[in-house]
Amino acid sequence: MEIQSSIFGISSFGIHNPKTPFFPSKATPLSAPKQVLFKTHFSLSSNLSFTKQTLKVSASVAKVECEIGTINIFEDGLKRKIRKKNLAVFVSGGGSNFKSLHEATVNGFIHGDISVLVTNKPDCGGAEFARDKGIPVISFPKLKDGSGLSSHVLVTALRSYKVDFILLAGFLKLLPAELIKAYPRSILNIHPSLLPAFGGKGYYGMKVHEAVIASGARYSGPTIHYVDEEYDRGRILAQRIVPVLANDTAEELAGRVLHEEHKLYQEVVAALCEDRIIWREDGVPLIQCKENPNLYM
Repeated sequence: MEIQSSIFGISSFGIHNPKTPFFPSKATPLSAPKQVLFKTHFSLSSNLSFTKQTLKVSASVAKVECEIGTINIFEDGLKRKIRKKNLAVFVSGGGSNFKSLHEATVNGFIHGDISVLVTNKPDCGGAEFARDKGIPVISFPKLKDGSGLSSHVLVTALRSYKVDFILLAGFLKLLPAELIKAYPRSILNIHPSLLPAFGGKGYYGMKVHEAVIASGARYSGPTIHYVDEEYDRGRILAQRIVPVLANDTAEELAGRVLHEEHKLYQEVVAALCEDRIIWREDGVPLIQCKENPNLYM
């Protein structure tokens, strides 16, 4: 809606984005307004009236005046701080999704930092990229030559980096139960098909796209899901549809799916770091829309 884009579009106001977002909550008016810098989108069911210099919003939960550069809050406790999250990314290869996530943390789209990279192939492209960016690299699992960390030591190491969430980005090893128990509902994976189709042990990389085309499926696309103790069986969090074209090769389909992977993973991790993941009573995770918490992605 055009009115909403004017209200919530940061470029419309030329507003500087600080590091701490806020959201409206129920409270009583104060005698003097608070001034708070505008960070992120929020939604109010409101009647809107415009003047040349000020947008006034009258709502049941608060009286708010949006001015250029600031928001004057007339209610107590409106500002809710969201702590910047620490992320660990696990890779086994070139790490294109890792690089995409790193870019999104640097430009502020994701309210988090990649604190450490974990890999079972210390010489892979993802590990080299991490070292170039000054991100610590951990080798896992422990190998016969004595290199790498055991499961127990890995958990200890991740806690030393104060990791909040673990993001798998092309990591080809099954995670140990010890790690999954240490980070409940905090480990995500991205898979290049619409799970539960074409998932499980042996379905990775180009093998997935070859199987999709051979099956005659008309649609594919990335799935982001929570990780449990089986390959690709955790609760699905988000998916995006990519059409399979009549004369597709596996490489062509893979390229289009990967393009959507990058965008979807950024959006989901942004929601994760902004505490916008909620769990339905039946155990299904949902992502609240940033513009309207009553809607879901």
